[in-house]
Amino acid sequence: MNAALIHDRLHIKSFWEKRISNHSQHDDTEEQRMGKSALQKLRGEWLVRLEERNKHLKNLNDSFVKKSKTDESADQQ
Repeated sequence: MNAALIHDRLHIKSFWEKRISNHSQHDDTEEQRMGKSALQKLRGEWLVRLEERNKHLKNLNDSFVKKSKTDESADQQ
């Protein structure tokens, strides 16, 4: 009976070692695939575009507010 328990333990241990090895290999290949993907680069480019757009809109809004204030002060005089 003791030999059977040892055999079962070895079988279970080798089963889980194989599962861990397969999972590690899958993680490595997935990481490589993500590294080759253009998605990160595209996200970065879109982030830059959005930041530039937001800066432009803020400047446009600021100049509009400034212009409307100068027009109001000129109308009051």
